[in-house]
Amino acid sequence: MEYSVIQVALVFVVTFIAAIDQFSFLESLYQPIVTGMVVGLILGDVTTGLIVGGTYQLMTIGNMPIGGAQPPNAVVGGIMAAVLAISLDLDPNAAVAMAIPFSLLGQYGVTLIFTIMSPLMSKADQYAAEANPKGIEHINYLSMCLLGLIFGIVVTLFFIGGATMGQAVVNAIPKWLSAGLSAAGGMMRFVGFGILLKFMMSRDMWGFYFMGFGLALVVGNIPALATPALLILAFIGFGIAFWDFQQQTELKGAVALEDGGEEDGI
Repeated sequence: MEYSVIQVALVFVVTFIAAIDQFSFLESLYQPIVTGMVVGLILGDVTTGLIVGGTYQLMTIGNMPIGGAQPPNAVVGGIMAAVLAISLDLDPNAAVAMAIPFSLLGQYGVTLIFTIMSPLMSKADQYAAEANPKGIEHINYLSMCLLGLIFGIVVTLFFIGGATMGQAVVNAIPKWLSAGLSAAGGMMRFVGFGILLKFMMSRDMWGFYFMGFGLALVVGNIPALATPALLILAFIGFGIAFWDFQQQTELKGAVALEDGGEEDGI
């Protein structure tokens, strides 16, 4: 499938903005579910873009940088997953699995930018001592532009190469390997949730976890409720959380009154 110069340029711009947003804007524009939809809109297949973006989002939901260690980058991986799925007509799960090497390239790119910018921190301290905010701004703009350019160039080069030669490579992949990639991509969303639960779960929450799991199975297997299942479960979860918040608030208020020592006992 061939794409126009405008589409290639728009994918570069989206990647450039998402790369900067991940560390500077912090508006969640870099999240795969957002970039997948936008890339799908640019390439003419919003449905596939949303499916791939949502799948990749679930995979990365538990990823977080710890100290200087960076996880596989969600910007490059998410955009490349959408590009591969749409341009090569791949199964979304297989596209997610094939995008992992690209996410590692993004990880290396972030580490490279951090390494390059480290010596400039002393210069930023000097600008701060001189009360020179413009100098600090220029350093920040430099780091943002470098990161956006690296991410944009990586995605654009592989986008062009994939659109040109990728179909032949995909056709050469045996069915058993393609099926394996689809299965691996489908499993990764559960790995993401597993990582998230490892950090967030406490003993008090296991009851809600199993209750939600059971509700998801019940609602998902009712044809009339299967499509809006996620929205229904979100409302149920919000209702339980809001009820628990009210109970905890009232309980704390009652304890505060008991400790107040009112003379008339009220």
